[in-house]
Amino acid sequence: MTGPPWLAGVLAAAMILTAGYAASRIAISRALRVPTEADTDGLHALMGTAMAGMFLPQLRLLPSVVWAVIFGAAAIWFTGGALHVRWAAARQWQCRFPVPHLVECMAMLYMLLALPAVQRTPGMTMPGMGSSPSASAAFPALALVLALFMLGYLLWTTDRIATRARAKKAPAVLPRTQLRALVTVPAAAPNDLNGVASPIDTPGAPEGALPRPTAGHLVLAAHFGDLSKIVMSIAMGYMLLTML
Repeated sequence: MTGPPWLAGVLAAAMILTAGYAASRIAISRALRVPTEADTDGLHALMGTAMAGMFLPQLRLLPSVVWAVIFGAAAIWFTGGALHVRWAAARQWQCRFPVPHLVECMAMLYMLLALPAVQRTPGMTMPGMGSSPSASAAFPALALVLALFMLGYLLWTTDRIATRARAKKAPAVLPRTQLRALVTVPAAAPNDLNGVASPIDTPGAPEGALPRPTAGHLVLAAHFGDLSKIVMSIAMGYMLLTML
């Protein structure tokens, strides 16, 4: 199975943009001190850079062996994250769903091992298609399973975006009702109310007392992060299908 030459250039450009966006999320989150999934952003920055070189060989920055070592280490990291999440809550900068990213690392290892050793000129065929034997010729079913997983991950991420959008519109649909106090508290001195007042309702609360929501920052918005995951899943699924 081969793909049109122009599509390889489009997907390579999409991977470069995805890698740049993931790297910008890390930089902005550190500058603003807002917790994000730094390990996921770092993985997608590396994956976008590596896959751009897979689609267009002239964009290849590192040999396939070096990339394989990097994504092998990432697979170990997300395996440990999956085991840790099972027994304890993930840290603020760690991914809450590490298993899909573990599968992404496995897919990257498969594609890197499937690439032929001979450097081909861009526009001839998609990566993984050549006369020399490769891992894809020996395990075509694995490429199909990984491609199907990417499709499922794409649908799951799309459903998350739709669910989040419905949750934002839900309060506007509900009718407004007048709230009545269930308990009447007698007036007291200001010092007596310090123990029951909420930090959110206290005008004099310090600015840094409450965590800043990431949705307030455009680059760190959750739906933009999910869209980058969708683009990554499409590119990886397409490349895996070309290896069948």
